[in-house]
Amino acid sequence: MNIRDYINQKKRELLSGRITSDAFQSFFIKNAKEFQKLLTYYECAIMEVEAKFNILNQEFSLSREYSPIETIKSRLKTMDSLMEKVERYKVPLSVKSIEENIEDIAGIRVICGFPEDIYTVANCFIQQDDVTLIDCKDYIKKPKPNGYRSLHLIISVPIYLEHEKRDMKVEVQLRTIAMDFWASLEHKLKYKKELPEELNDRLVAELLECANIGADLDERMQHIRRQLSGTRPDTPDIIRESDKK
Repeated sequence: MNIRDYINQKKRELLSGRITSDAFQSFFIKNAKEFQKLLTYYECAIMEVEAKFNILNQEFSLSREYSPIETIKSRLKTMDSLMEKVERYKVPLSVKSIEENIEDIAGIRVICGFPEDIYTVANCFIQQDDVTLIDCKDYIKKPKPNGYRSLHLIISVPIYLEHEKRDMKVEVQLRTIAMDFWASLEHKLKYKKELPEELNDRLVAELLECANIGADLDERMQHIRRQLSGTRPDTPDIIRESDKK
């Protein structure tokens, strides 16, 4: 779906009442053209970041004889989700303010084969001169209480327009296949509001157990890979901006 179709779809959802905030409805419809331009910029940023990861993966396949990245997925935040975040964080209703305060409107998910590949790929990506690391949350080394694991980066990349260069924020999530499978199932549970409380609690506990089993499987598979390749354990911290120099 292109940006124009996306905007028109969201207009229809707003008018049909699927998005319920009256203030947000009015604001969005009034500023649809500006939003369309902003979302186009985010789409361009997504293409830039996807290209960077694809190039890195090609280089790894030559230098290391394997490709650490299994798949790359991208998304623009849905209008319902954007509205919820704007209201939760009390972001002023202006296009500029939303761009400045909501950092995950554009998202890239990079699925890697092994946990240590996540850090290798992330560090190579962060070291690129035109990538600025804004924030890093490591939910692999410090999982969330529910068992969620992933490496989250908020970065900024330049896009080159007809008359200007513009820096755009993108959220990058890096996970293993097991982490991504688990997160997908947990996301479905989160939005099953009609579940009885007892069943919901039991499933939450079972998901936490599955998360720990998945993490153990990732480590065991990684250990086998190291034995086959003769490499030593290496999961470095993410390089910060000050370390680039």
